[in-house]
Amino acid sequence: MIPRDNPLDAALGERRSAKTGRARPVTETLVFAWRAILKIKHNPEQAFDMVASPIMFTVLFTYLFGNVIAGSPEAYLAFLLPGIMMQTVLFSCVHTGYTLNQDIARGVFDRFRALPIWRPAPIAGAIVGDFARYTISAALVLAVGFLMGYRPAGGPASILVALVLLNLFAFGIGWVFTALALAMRSGGTMMTVSWLFLMPITFGSNIYVEPATMPPWLAAFAQANPVSLIVTALRTTLDGAPDARAIALALAAPALVAAVFAPLTMRLYAKER
Repeated sequence: MIPRDNPLDAALGERRSAKTGRARPVTETLVFAWRAILKIKHNPEQAFDMVASPIMFTVLFTYLFGNVIAGSPEAYLAFLLPGIMMQTVLFSCVHTGYTLNQDIARGVFDRFRALPIWRPAPIAGAIVGDFARYTISAALVLAVGFLMGYRPAGGPASILVALVLLNLFAFGIGWVFTALALAMRSGGTMMTVSWLFLMPITFGSNIYVEPATMPPWLAAFAQANPVSLIVTALRTTLDGAPDARAIALALAAPALVAAVFAPLTMRLYAKER
């Protein structure tokens, strides 16, 4: 019988079948998703990252480079904002892996393995729960953009579609950082490796400038970069002229990543640390 002295244990216990005692994947995943959301409440520094980064990147880049690149900050903001939304969500993906690594280092996941629950629930719940982080981060970028005068031509419907695209992309790419969290021995190493992966695909993309302005070798990389593909899809969506081909290409990369790294993540999770 599961002890009731811990709220998580109690919640998981109440979601088990009284007759069969079998795990219930959906409800148990949602319990761990709620745990991931509560981490934001109990770790204010995470909330600071979600608030500070969108504001700094949006304001500073718009007014530093707007006149040089687009002729005015207003024109550059319309180009930049979808890219900053993507960048903010992508950076948020790292926190998923980092918090998982911290749980492993503290022995929390050893306890989860001992519970009579659906085995992948802690991992799946952490990823599902971080949809809240992605949505909040993207919404903050939009809020800052609105204060600076940005208005999407596609209206409110385009914003909803853009948020869905961002979450789907983050869900696929996030498996990379989850696998790293399980493979690395320390959170510091995990963060270092993550940023080595993030920097090239973030700054070697079309977030800040068009690839046509880059050297040929870098332009070729930027055009094939999955980040560039999703940013293009976001721009066309928010401009009110969604490009089905751009959206399909944007979602193909995270789908492939998930197909490779999701099974790898579960294999790493099943191994004894």
